Amino acid sequence: MPSSEKKPLGKILLQQKLVSQKQLDELLKKQQAEPGRLASKALDAGYTNEVGLLKALSEQSGVPGIDLQQVVIALGNLDLVPKEIAEKHLIIPVLVRDDRIFLAMADPEDKRIVDELEFVTGKKVFPYVAIHSTLRQVIEAAYGARARGGQYWQGPNVPADYLASLGIAPEPSPPAPEAPGPVVVEDRFSESTADDDLSGEMRIDAAPQAAPAVFDDTQEIPVPTAAAPRPAGSQGTILVVDDEEEIRKLVIRVLEERGFRVVSADRGLEALRIVKEHSPDLLVLDAMLPEVHGFDICRRLKGSAKYGHIPVIMISAVYRGWRFAQDLKNSYGVDYFIEKPFRISDLLDTVERAMKNGRQSAAPPDPSANKKLSEDAEKELDLGVERYKTGDIDGAIAHLKKGVSIDPLSHKLHYHLALLFGKKGLIYQAVQELETAVDLQPHHFQSLKNLAVLYQKAGFKLKAVEMWERAIPEAPDEQTRKGIKEHLVSLL
Repeated sequence: MPSSEKKPLGKILLQQKLVSQKQLDELLKKQQAEPGRLASKALDAGYTNEVGLLKALSEQSGVPGIDLQQVVIALGNLDLVPKEIAEKHLIIPVLVRDDRIFLAMADPEDKRIVDELEFVTGKKVFPYVAIHSTLRQVIEAAYGARARGGQYWQGPNVPADYLASLGIAPEPSPPAPEAPGPVVVEDRFSESTADDDLSGEMRIDAAPQAAPAVFDDTQEIPVPTAAAPRPAGSQGTILVVDDEEEIRKLVIRVLEERGFRVVSADRGLEALRIVKEHSPDLLVLDAMLPEVHGFDICRRLKGSAKYGHIPVIMISAVYRGWRFAQDLKNSYGVDYFIEKPFRISDLLDTVERAMKNGRQSAAPPDPSANKKLSEDAEKELDLGVERYKTGDIDGAIAHLKKGVSIDPLSHKLHYHLALLFGKKGLIYQAVQELETAVDLQPHHFQSLKNLAVLYQKAGFKLKAVEMWERAIPEAPDEQTRKGIKEHLVSLL
């Protein structure tokens, strides 16, 4: 939510009856006399508890709140954020899982911090709002525990049975305010609980948890069209991705003059869709792009059977030197690296070398190989459906995951995998797969609708509103559009 539209926290506190008008007036006077965060002052004054304040902060910022009194942090995660950065910006990585970071922040709207951390780590960052004063205390305690050689920092209100499941003995902790509400700890990001509140009120969790969402999976997803054939006489198809128009047009012109067929994009998601549509022979990829970084695009493609053979030339003006180029090759699978500004002759030499090496590689050299991979991915979906019909949801999920590893740009696989995660109550995973499905097919109504349902059931009202609004123009008929608009009015 843009800061200009952000509702004042004091108004939210009043609306949610967390403070009285008299208490709010006192807090505002204190804030004028001694600048500081209103939520922290309300907590210090004892006017409300931490969970109530997190609920208000979550509504204000549009991201979920996290009760740091109920989390376990693996201290190895702190290596991703130096202590001085954590203290300066009031951030701490609560959970790191594969390519994801769950980040507690005092200011979750600080997109610059999120973007920089994603760029440096190569991981997707999911921000969660925390109370300023509590976050500062936890940063000091957790980094201090790491300096003493500890493995975990545990909040004072983490249940003993969950600590035992992690093999962690309870430790004495500094006194902290009581914080009733759902327990949010490491592996419970992927658990569902029987007593979750799905009434639509904002939940105070480190990640959405809920009983299986009610999805509508009745609409079939069209099979993607085949990639366009290579024009006669063409030396190959090159996808050029750069958000700087002058550079993009220059590269396109010189490559077309050399006989290459060129397709282009200026944004990350557009680039992914073009890869699926055209199956290019080479990518010339800028590192810093809107929506999805070039690093993430490269990692997605190189980690798949269907697209991993495509050579990638990455160009960047941000990081330089041979060590950085080697890191790109090791971490993301980048084949060639060129620094901006670059000479056209150097680019052309690299393109020729990449195309030559690509043709000589053992990777699929013709459309029939990609067709076979598409069929293999489709087969995994069919096997998943068969497993699901027998009641084996875990087996179905395994087949769809295998299909995604073959073709990470298959909207159908991501969409149906989300449905299975939803039926299992794995809400975060379902959201992630539906977000990917929407990225790949932004106008698919069922994906937008189900994502809105999921966000709403998990309590993320603002995200639900955003998805419902996006679903309106994609609705199949006027009656459906009218129903969504009426529902939006009830949410707002």
